[in-house]
Amino acid sequence: MKKLLLSAWLLLAAGTVCAQATVGQPAPAFTATDTLGKAVSLASFKGRHVVLEWVNPGCPYVQRHYNGAHMQAKQKDALAQGVVWLAINSTAADHGDYLKPAALGQWMQAHKAAPTATLLDTEGHIGRAYGARTTPHLFIVNPAGTLVYAGAVDDKPSGDAASATHHVKLALADSLAGKPVSTPTTRPYGCSVKYSAG
Repeated sequence: MKKLLLSAWLLLAAGTVCAQATVGQPAPAFTATDTLGKAVSLASFKGRHVVLEWVNPGCPYVQRHYNGAHMQAKQKDALAQGVVWLAINSTAADHGDYLKPAALGQWMQAHKAAPTATLLDTEGHIGRAYGARTTPHLFIVNPAGTLVYAGAVDDKPSGDAASATHHVKLALADSLAGKPVSTPTTRPYGCSVKYSAG
């Protein structure tokens, strides 16, 4: 019985320590370095909408979105409305998909990507805090710092953007209009985030 209670307590403690971001709750704060070596913090964008996009250039799903210029179109559309867009790479340094900051920056530039910044999360602290599971996996933080959307960029893992329901675009439109997001969570799809073992 003591062992069972101890196990239950350990599980509860682990759940508390590993608690992940929840829609409707404050978004986890973070500071990370971008591909140019500049520190970027979520707190510095308070008062603005912020989109977080998990990216890994080695992932075929990410490649599909970028090769078709679909993700870039969403980034540019968001920026035109005053939204901050942060691309985040949580790929571990010892994984085959890992790109050094300069190489990641060059890949984004070559694909004419338009995020406000591309951040490195090599240790996976930000990704784990948000519960980012796939690339892509997207989140929206409103001006009050509350997480209002978590999930897929759209509903077409096949990459057929023309017939897709664009979840992030719709969620952002709701929030920018001051309305509750009609579909605040969706199931993300893509490659698993290549987290470090630590």
